[in-house]
Amino acid sequence: MRGTSDLPTLLATLAPVVSPQVYVFLSRPLAIYGDGAELDPIATFSEKEGLTLIVPKERADTAGEIYDGEYALISLSVHSDLQAVGLTAAIAAALSERGISANIVAAFYHDHLFVPLSRVDDAVTALSQLAADNQP
Repeated sequence: MRGTSDLPTLLATLAPVVSPQVYVFLSRPLAIYGDGAELDPIATFSEKEGLTLIVPKERADTAGEIYDGEYALISLSVHSDLQAVGLTAAIAAALSERGISANIVAAFYHDHLFVPLSRVDDAVTALSQLAADNQP
């Protein structure tokens, strides 16, 4: 089932939800997909420099992993089409106006934003305002 691709509809129905879990990004040089499974990663990405893992902070701490920064996960409840145009740009613009960095992951059903933990409330406010500004 395809998601919504109409940008005004997407923006009006973002419905951001914050995960109670705190996440960190790890990099494992020379690792391959599947390595680090014991850390219960929510996402991985294979790069030429190694494997990037996004894992729960508590799992990284327990394993003695070194990381730089703690991130909140904001999931957008709207089911966006993978070919929708402009959603990422609109979100990035709304957050950048407030000086909030975001690492955005588009999954099959939803988009997920990793924002600095210290800025999660500001990010939710920005996203909620973006949705309110796009109500019909």
